[in-house]
Amino acid sequence: RLEDFAAGVFAGLPRSDQRATGLRYLRGLMLDGRRKSMQPMAQRLGVDHQQLQQFLTSSTWGVTDVRRRLARTAVDLVRPQVWVVDDTGFPKDGKASACVARQYSGTLGKVANCQIAVSVHAATDTASAVLDWRLFVPESWDETCVPDTDGKIANPYARRLRQQPVTRDQAGAKKAHPRLRPPPAEQIDQILRRRTASKLPDDQRYRPKWMMALEMLDELAGWGLRPPLLTADAGYGQVAEFRQGLTERGISYIVATTSSTTAQPGDAQPIEVPYAGVGKHPTPRYPQPARSLKDLALTHGTAATRLVRWRDRLPTADRAPGQPTRELAGHFLAIRVRPAGRAIQRGPDRGDDGVLPECWLLVQWPPDQDEPTDYWLSDLPADTPLAELVRLAKSRWRIEHDYRELKTALGLDHFEGRSWIGWHRHVTLAAAAQLFLTQLRLTDPKAAGQT
Repeated sequence: RLEDFAAGVFAGLPRSDQRATGLRYLRGLMLDGRRKSMQPMAQRLGVDHQQLQQFLTSSTWGVTDVRRRLARTAVDLVRPQVWVVDDTGFPKDGKASACVARQYSGTLGKVANCQIAVSVHAATDTASAVLDWRLFVPESWDETCVPDTDGKIANPYARRLRQQPVTRDQAGAKKAHPRLRPPPAEQIDQILRRRTASKLPDDQRYRPKWMMALEMLDELAGWGLRPPLLTADAGYGQVAEFRQGLTERGISYIVATTSSTTAQPGDAQPIEVPYAGVGKHPTPRYPQPARSLKDLALTHGTAATRLVRWRDRLPTADRAPGQPTRELAGHFLAIRVRPAGRAIQRGPDRGDDGVLPECWLLVQWPPDQDEPTDYWLSDLPADTPLAELVRLAKSRWRIEHDYRELKTALGLDHFEGRSWIGWHRHVTLAAAAQLFLTQLRLTDPKAAGQT
């Protein structure tokens, strides 16, 4: 079964030795053993680890073609109800691995020395698989993010980041940076040395994770793959440009967001603004300022919530034979709102009448809490039932299963090389191993060797 699977995945590799080593690497990832880095795998496989290292770092095979085959196979196999966008962290001790930096990782729950990867997954409640990967490039790995002698920054995303409100102390003064930075020329020279050492392509620059997610969706669309619905956590859903990017691509979504995201009530209407007699006629405006999603939810109160059950709990090891699994349930409220924000106001969906596009606000509000605990925005049709909104909003749990299986069983975060291409090849092969196991679970759940 594995040989047949590998023959399809590596069919585009031009050389027979590359296809053979690809199969060997998949075997190494799925064999028992704590570490799935190259030397321990080579010992278990009975081969020289230099063969595996050369396959990842200096061989000529293209990772994009393998990913395209994997993505198409995954979609055909899983038949996803949703696609999920998320990111995960890879802790590192040194500074030489590609794109490693001190940065916040949701996986670790803190700022740490790590790599961050953004991924897109196809998912149902019974199966899921990775469709694409990208390694996040921090500012400290991009010389275009270094201010010149006049304080100007070439990278537009880094420039925008610098324009955000600064942190101030209790007296209202701007907090000083405790760490002195070297001169720009020295910073640039250091960045260029690191990029050269890790063979970071020149076109890979710092940009926000939500932009990387949109790039991957465009790449997958170029492979003939489109999501039936996209979901993501608040790190992506709270960004109006991300939601706007999905709308411009015709991708429906239900994404988590924060309580501070602003919106107009669904029934709010803009009014005409008197013409001053000079310049263009002003666009109609809403009479009241936009309110936070928390405020909009509080106006309805807990009395408006309904109990919704969305799926059975996963069975646990201590469950007695024949004992039924309990359902996951909670109290939810769904109302129609019109998200505000500069990106939406300037977007193509806002007409000359000034009306903002309408969407769903879904909140989870436990009866014993004074306010909702979770918020989602969705552009699904206005007649979508509450139970369907809840089921789809809660569907991103599968991505945590993917990360756990990839890291604990298939060595996703065990790569010890330093090159950009080596990292992307390793995670692609780990995703291939997971897809093979998913194929076994769906087509032959009692196959030998499965747990």
